[in-house]
Amino acid sequence: MLSVFSTVICFAPVSSGDFLRLRRDQGLAAVGITAPVNDPTVPGFERIDFEAVKRYAAMYRVDYRLILAIIKQESRFDSQAVSDRGARGYMQIMPVTGSELREALDLTEPELPAENIRAGIYYFSKLYSLFSGAGQWDRLSLALAAYNAGPARIYDAQELAAYIGENAGNWTSVQSILPLLSKRFYSLHQTIWTGGRPPSGYFGAAQQTIDYVHSVLKTYASYQSLM
Repeated sequence: MLSVFSTVICFAPVSSGDFLRLRRDQGLAAVGITAPVNDPTVPGFERIDFEAVKRYAAMYRVDYRLILAIIKQESRFDSQAVSDRGARGYMQIMPVTGSELREALDLTEPELPAENIRAGIYYFSKLYSLFSGAGQWDRLSLALAAYNAGPARIYDAQELAAYIGENAGNWTSVQSILPLLSKRFYSLHQTIWTGGRPPSGYFGAAQQTIDYVHSVLKTYASYQSLM
């Protein structure tokens, strides 16, 4: 399995054609906001450190509007957010991942707002680089899914997709496969993996990951049209 910290990122903003495709395929309506700092759906949006987001997004070659969409989904722009599983900060970085990122980036404290933003952007950039064989839109979706569920889960889904003849680099295929990683399909797993189950274990939160990807992309599309 590839290491998340061993690859190089090259990420361009989603094109206008991809934006139109998203609106066509998913029937999205642009979120009605008058300015980035006045998003009525997220109280406290104005507290986000835009300069840090833009600086580190540029450093790691990620569209800052995508990062804002991730932060909105992860923490609702609350720098003090802590999940039930211990994920922290704007970008909801898990403790183990935070330790790895602290070492990789020589951070003092990944829970601090600016460092949390930097760590999360860096981490996403590495996830994006793992799916270099996919088209731009699929690659973005796969990286978002990996940010939510972990890259190993997405690798398992890709392996299963390839086994049944689906395109492992296509997000539409992978999202249809994700539910098949649950324990309910153990007999299928036994025909694929020597251990009788997915290498990363059973996965029962497929719909949560699928919804996460769709939600972030919807917000990203609206931010693209406004910023």
